[in-house]
Amino acid sequence: MQQGTGLSRLPLLQSPGQEEPIDTAPSDAALVADALAGNVGSHEALFRRHRNSVYRLACRLVGRTEADDLLQDCFIDAFRSLPSLRDPGAFGGWLSAIVVRTAHKRVRRRRLLERLGLLRRWPVDIDMLIAPSVPPDVAVEIQKIYRLLGSLPAEAQIALVLHRIEGFSLDEIAVKMNRSLATVKRRLSLAAAHLDKGMRTKEGKA
Repeated sequence: MQQGTGLSRLPLLQSPGQEEPIDTAPSDAALVADALAGNVGSHEALFRRHRNSVYRLACRLVGRTEADDLLQDCFIDAFRSLPSLRDPGAFGGWLSAIVVRTAHKRVRRRRLLERLGLLRRWPVDIDMLIAPSVPPDVAVEIQKIYRLLGSLPAEAQIALVLHRIEGFSLDEIAVKMNRSLATVKRRLSLAAAHLDKGMRTKEGKA
């Protein structure tokens, strides 16, 4: 991997694994400072440390088929944008915000291509997204939610996944999506109404 605009594609992460231990490793702030000073090894260290959390978030936002590409694009974008990071110690949260914004663009583009008949509907590998430790009743609800996501507007879909699946607070979602808190609340309200109607229809209550 090289620096600047010459960044090559990063090593693909085929499946989530263990995060790199950080108890004895340099802090994110130290690695960011080294990276800005031209230490290419610090780019690699940041990638290894955060790749699995980025991969998991990418899978939930865009599906497994696009997760690898999204992971690559987000790290490349992050490393190119490092000089704009005001708090080097907040690299992880800043990176997840890049993932959310990039995923949003991809979802919007996918929806447009679907409407034009240039792309088949998004096949979600739902079972892969649900941890084995999730209680059966919760797993069933998550499955229903993901099956209804496809017809939501892109922003509502992203906000719902971040809130219901990832467990982010409304304030955190507003930061990651670069939207006002009021806008996030409206998107979630729209999504909740859509899901409620969809769930009732599937259960034969409508």
